[in-house]
Amino acid sequence: MSQKAGPRPRVAGARSAGIGVGTAFGTFGELLQGVLPEEDGDFLVTLPVARWTMATFRPEPDFGDVVVRPGGKTKALQLARTIGELAEKRTGVPSGGTLRVNSVIPEGKGLASSSADLVATARAVGQALGVEMPPARIERLLADIEPTDGVLYPAIVAFHHRTVRLRGILGSLPVMAVVGIDEGGSVDTVDFNRIPKPFTLADRHEYARLLDRLSCAVRRRDLAEVGRVATRSAQMNQLLRDKWSLEPMREICREVGGLGVAVAHSGTTLGILLDTADPSYTQRVSAAAQACGELAGGVTVYRTLSFPGAAGAARG
Repeated sequence: MSQKAGPRPRVAGARSAGIGVGTAFGTFGELLQGVLPEEDGDFLVTLPVARWTMATFRPEPDFGDVVVRPGGKTKALQLARTIGELAEKRTGVPSGGTLRVNSVIPEGKGLASSSADLVATARAVGQALGVEMPPARIERLLADIEPTDGVLYPAIVAFHHRTVRLRGILGSLPVMAVVGIDEGGSVDTVDFNRIPKPFTLADRHEYARLLDRLSCAVRRRDLAEVGRVATRSAQMNQLLRDKWSLEPMREICREVGGLGVAVAHSGTTLGILLDTADPSYTQRVSAAAQACGELAGGVTVYRTLSFPGAAGAARG
């Protein structure tokens, strides 16, 4: 007579199955992106905005594999499987389950949608399977998948997106509005980052100066200087990815008294930066939205994120 199987013995170090939840913000392109005069000098400076991806992971060991919803999130699936393998090696518990990725960040526009998907996934799967996910570990995991923005850090950061490593935490800024337009189409970030950069040594030295200026501006919370640096970066990027609306957007910015123009250097979006604390903000944002709508036919207003204590943030 066969005996009824008892409960599976608990594996040392394993944690009981529970749903893991992870979130990550998007960006409105970058405040600055280019190449520095050093080896592996490709870099960007993030402009975090209040657009989010949320990932949830439900461990289901009987599955034997991970499934993702929606099915097109193949990079998130790849990452979830990798983290699951790490957990299974440590605990011996099968790491199958269901990953759901929900995002309000448009894809292919240069708003860090893919990076946000991956960071949220790492956090959700790590939480569910008991695998710690400090930023340095997430960087290593993402480096095997694609170039990545620095959205895993709650701050404005300088980030080497091709090699997926933090250059430095710049800090935080007061909240700005970004009156954004989309030139249309989409850009594959992986393909874009394979394009050789046409920048000269003089250009690389200018990018170094711009990074120094921007770092100082963030420390001083000098939004006017931030806007000037963002505009110059957008102009320099025209060599790599020309945007037909950049000069009209600069003109609108001047007319409404904006801070500057920020762009998705590897995407299709441009936006006018406005100080939300300006007493004339309501009039400025209305005028900018009307003019941008006449230029491009559609307008989205974003708000940037501010991170109290970001200047003292440490790398995980």
